[in-house]
Amino acid sequence: MRIVLVGPPGAGKGTQAAYLAQNLAIPHISTGDLFRANISQGTALGQEAQSYMKAGQLVPDSVTIGMAKDRMEQSDAEGGFLLDGFPRNVAQAEALDDILKEGGVQLDAVLDLEVPEDEVVKRIAGRRICRNDSAHVYHVTYNAPKTEGVCDVCGGELYQREDDSEETVRRRLEVYHTETEPIIDYYRAQNLVVTISALGKVDEVTARAMDALKK
Repeated sequence: MRIVLVGPPGAGKGTQAAYLAQNLAIPHISTGDLFRANISQGTALGQEAQSYMKAGQLVPDSVTIGMAKDRMEQSDAEGGFLLDGFPRNVAQAEALDDILKEGGVQLDAVLDLEVPEDEVVKRIAGRRICRNDSAHVYHVTYNAPKTEGVCDVCGGELYQREDDSEETVRRRLEVYHTETEPIIDYYRAQNLVVTISALGKVDEVTARAMDALKK
């Protein structure tokens, strides 16, 4: 299967992408991984992306599209893939259509993870990280430490990342609504969109997604 995964920040896309890709036996292709791989390997696209990033500028669509095209053409993606974070706007969606058409294939589904905005804010703004080890992650509601503000594992101080503040989360949501959400209508016109609720436990959402994709 060839699937695009969409949803607002805090919808759990990364987690669901990993589980779905494993269940469907297809590679999980995320924008973040594409950038890290190309930059670490020193590819021409990676060097170009890094030059923009160092200058504090947005990486042009053409660079992101090029990275995605190269990855989708690798042998492990011949039987399908799950795209996470790409396309992130209509221009990228149109480019993806062209890439797939060139390869004589097409998308099977666009899985839209739906989460109420207030829940997104609650999920992200409630996150707390240990200063000693960023792998120790808590949530004031869903996974609270035994002692408020203290890591259960090492006793380190828990803090809220600047990116996780409510103000920042709401700005990120505005960007999502403006730039990325329009691709849902774009793909809905192609009868590809499958919308599911991303509320509930991780395994419940995965089961919901698998059932929707089978249909």
